[in-house]
Amino acid sequence: MSRSMIIAAQELFNSFDDAQRTRGLFDFADLNERKKWFYTPTNHGGLPLAEMASSQHRMVHKLLATALSEGGYVTVSTIMGLENILDRLEGFIAEFERERGRDPLLYWISFFGKPVDDGIWSWRFGGHHVSLNFTLSAGEIISTTPCFLGADPANSRLLGPHLLRPLAAAEDLAREFIHSLTLEQRLTAVVNKVPPTDIVGANRSALTEGDTALPMSDIWRKQFDGALGDAMQTIQMRADAELSITAEDLRNLSFSRVPKGLSASHLSISQRGDLKELLKVYINRISDDVADREWAKLSDDKIQELSFLWAGGIEKSEPHYYRVQGTRLFVEYDNTQRGTNHIHTVWRDLENDFGGDVLANHYTHEH
Repeated sequence: MSRSMIIAAQELFNSFDDAQRTRGLFDFADLNERKKWFYTPTNHGGLPLAEMASSQHRMVHKLLATALSEGGYVTVSTIMGLENILDRLEGFIAEFERERGRDPLLYWISFFGKPVDDGIWSWRFGGHHVSLNFTLSAGEIISTTPCFLGADPANSRLLGPHLLRPLAAAEDLAREFIHSLTLEQRLTAVVNKVPPTDIVGANRSALTEGDTALPMSDIWRKQFDGALGDAMQTIQMRADAELSITAEDLRNLSFSRVPKGLSASHLSISQRGDLKELLKVYINRISDDVADREWAKLSDDKIQELSFLWAGGIEKSEPHYYRVQGTRLFVEYDNTQRGTNHIHTVWRDLENDFGGDVLANHYTHEH
């Protein structure tokens, strides 16, 4: 799929006029921008769909389809459409210093270096609850993370008895897994009775020992002041109060290089199979051939090196959080906001997010 991705990226990039190219093109060496990512309804950097022609929208989606599996593409498209549902839910108000607070046209595409058949370059697509990052070197995809998907609302009413649940598998499979554990296993896996209000890694470019969930106001391209800043602080305080979260809770759930929770080496063969099914929800977001390469890194021996951590309640409608961590793989999920109807999920590579040190390695070996 690398070749089809390159062709789709070149088609889109070549369609840009001078003004669009100025907005959408950055230097690959611009680490400050290239390693910046968000999942809030903020300016994600680059060229937004709102400033593109409909024919270019088609090209953007064509590029996304080369990067994602069928299920991944449908999920991303659905999440973008949730902006309309969320807008209705919140009363169609202008918010976040935008004419439309929830806007399916405010998703941004960025290129870091021109898309070429050879050489090093990357691209990013992001907006509210979507952040996709792909790095290529010598015509091959070498990094697909961070890969973030969220859903608000996580459950939406459709006509008839069914709900629209784009991230249902990330929730349901994990709950089935925690219920499958023995009492002894569960005592080790559940490290805290209270979940964090958001994913612990937040939108950091890299994770360091002791990191905890960031306040909502910090996960934006700019810091808001005045009434909007006060409103965000109020929302954060209310969310913390609803969970009764303490500094000790945050420490218990903080990031550490030595994984916390239950080691997969203490799981039965069947339980390790269930854990792998859960991980498919994350790794199988990307195109099948690239996902196969990622799965090759997770042999049975490597699966046993993973750890599973849970925090919060284990029944439906109870605020909850989990993560799966190994030497490189880092998966996080959180559902505590809006009455447990607001999901955040992310898949990261602790050594190779954004292509790792590919640029430094390139200059070391090529120059």
